[in-house]
Formats: sequence, C-alpha cells, structure tokens
Amino acid sequence: MTAPAINIHTGPYLWHDEPSIAVVVYGLAGPQGSKTPVGWGRSRKTGRAIPLMRESSTKVKPWREKVQAAIEQAIASGEARPITGPVYAHITFTLPKPVRAPKRRRTYPAVTPDIDKLERSTYDAITKANAWKDDGSVIENHNRKVYPGEHPDALPEPGAVIRLYTLGETA
Repeated sequence: MTAPAINIHTGPYLWHDEPSIAVVVYGLAGPQGSKTPVGWGRSRKTGRAIPLMRESSTKVKPWREKVQAAIEQAIASGEARPITGPVYAHITFTLPKPVRAPKRRRTYPAVTPDIDKLERSTYDAITKANAWKDDGSVIENHNRKVYPGEHPDALPEPGAVIRLYTLGETA
C-alpha cells in the first residue's frame, strides 16, 4: 500500500510534489537508542575493558525488518526509486492507544517512546534498504506520533506512513 502525497511547500526548499518513496508499514514501531549494559569485554583495538551494550527495546529489530522490507519491495516493484541528494522525510507514527485513554475525546501520545528514537530506528532501516546512501542526506523532516483515527495520516492500527521527498527545480 502506498501513502498519498501531502502539501510540503511550507519552507524555503522546493521539494517535488510527489514523494520518491512512499510506504505504509504496519507493526509496533521500536525506539532505538537506549542501551542496557550486559557485561564487560575487551576492545580489539586497545585491549582495554569496555562495557558491552545491547538495545533496550526488543521492538527495534522487528520494526527495522518491516520498514526495510516495505522499502525494498517498493523499490523492486518500481513504485519507488532510490534517492540521491537532499531528502525531506515526513513520517507519521501510529501508536496503540492506551486502554485507559478517553474514548470520546482526542488524546495525544505525549508519552514514550520518544519520537527521535522512533525516527532513528526507521532511518537506519531505510539506510539498510539502500533507499539512500545515509540518513545524513535528510536536511528537513517532519515526524509525528498519533493514535488510530485521531489524525488524517493515522493508520487504523500501529505502524507508520513514510514519505521521502527529493528537491525539485531550484529557483
């Protein structure tokens, strides 16, 4: 399933109207960045003792695999093309709404996971899918967290709408 285009003409850059890559990924987004110490090891370079760390969230790996598969499938099918040059990333993460949240009024996911950690795991998956050379090519982005049915880009279940735009003609 592809994501529809949005109006992105809000800043100083002239982005293409249609995204180079637009995918919808279903699944629980995993935040990347927090690490848990699991013991000690030796540095291969210096021989000194160093702490061994692992990702705190068990959701990171499955999330990255789903994003990578969706991007690779879009590129293989011809729906998308790999990106070179500057990128505008627009991602809407749909999170599961807590059971205790109000049912009759809109609520906001101003809770964990941190949006920058969701972005980090998603960007790494996009890089691994060879959609771009590196996430350093992102020069502008817009990310949001929403609950199902509470935003126009919200999915009916947890997941993300990922749109990656390239620059158009310069003025």
